[in-house]
Amino acid sequence: MRSVILSAFLFLIPRLVTSQCFNQNFAFSEGEKINYEVYYNWGFIWLNAGYVEFNVKPGKYRNGPIYYLDAYGSSHKSYDWLFKVRDHYQCYLDKETLRPMYFSRENYEGGYEVKNKYYFNPEKNSAISFTENSNKPLTKDTISIPGCTFDLLSILYYCRNLDFSKLNVGDSIPIISIIDNEIFHLFIRYLGKEQIKNKDGVRYNCIKFSALLVEGTIFKGGEDLFAWVTDDLNRIPVLVEAKILIGSVKAYLKETNGVRNAAEARVE
Repeated sequence: MRSVILSAFLFLIPRLVTSQCFNQNFAFSEGEKINYEVYYNWGFIWLNAGYVEFNVKPGKYRNGPIYYLDAYGSSHKSYDWLFKVRDHYQCYLDKETLRPMYFSRENYEGGYEVKNKYYFNPEKNSAISFTENSNKPLTKDTISIPGCTFDLLSILYYCRNLDFSKLNVGDSIPIISIIDNEIFHLFIRYLGKEQIKNKDGVRYNCIKFSALLVEGTIFKGGEDLFAWVTDDLNRIPVLVEAKILIGSVKAYLKETNGVRNAAEARVE
């Protein structure tokens, strides 16, 4: 199982910026589709081992309009012998506040299976959860959650709407996440701006940040994830790097469709 992240890290951050909680959305819209190629480091070799796809779809939930977030990740079948991954995440976001209302997770990672469902009740700061994994049968719980809590998928779209304009390099933004019925106090750290070259040779002006991870079946835990997102209103991740238990991985942007704003970060 996952171990609790060392909360002491939060007290060692030199500058702690107040969380912006639930933002108004400027970064994405219905119809957005983003694809990535995932590379795994094995010794001195980088293998094209998998892919990830993110979709934003229209929907309704509790008689109101929502963003239906649908994400799927998989190792290529030719590399399943190394570490087989089949991950599917779904989330319903309130269109006005970006609050998560429902979350579903189905993971198969190297033989370990996890299934989670959360039904959020923001008025009562609670969530009804249904969880099971390879070591634990299905259980139902009602969990008290802070008023600014995200699941594993909504947190990505929340971060795309953060305002980095007033931050100094090294500043951090705290983020609360619910993972496997536990509440984790995480953060992302602003690392400035860089121009990077993507795998396809295209250059982008980017905002760079790191993120504190929770130890689990893939990640070691710690501030071991780095992301470069486009320095425009779309805030699309171009490159993501992370250390894992058996090496490291990189996800390179492959294709975008239906983005909300002009791609001003792309350098021709």
